[in-house]
Amino acid sequence: MIAVSACLLGINCTYEGKNNATKKAIDLFKKGKAVPICPEQLGGLTTPRSPAEIIGDKVITKDGEDVTAQYEKGAKEGLKIAILAGCEKAILKSCSPSCGSEIIHDGSFSEKLVNGDGIFAKLLKENGIEVVTEEE
Repeated sequence: MIAVSACLLGINCTYEGKNNATKKAIDLFKKGKAVPICPEQLGGLTTPRSPAEIIGDKVITKDGEDVTAQYEKGAKEGLKIAILAGCEKAILKSCSPSCGSEIIHDGSFSEKLVNGDGIFAKLLKENGIEVVTEEE
């Protein structure tokens, strides 16, 4: 099984209430090889919601609200699902403060990117689950 960001499967769970559907992810799901996970919703955040970025060791919304606890809770719950499903790999949404792998937004809400992992991607990697983005 492969853990997949739910938005890549066409589920409207992005901060804007939209999705980032990709044919490749949907095909994996249709073949019974993928399990959808949205760590932000699992952490209790609403859809839609204010955009958030990682600033230092916190996740802060564009409105200045600290949502670190929700991101951490969602990452832990997502990890539980991935482990229960036997996932050894994950395909996650690039640049996201939850799912970004290797590259995330810099915290300035200016579309600038920096090296780093989102909260969920980092936790998966720490637990031996390979993480790639939909762009790989």
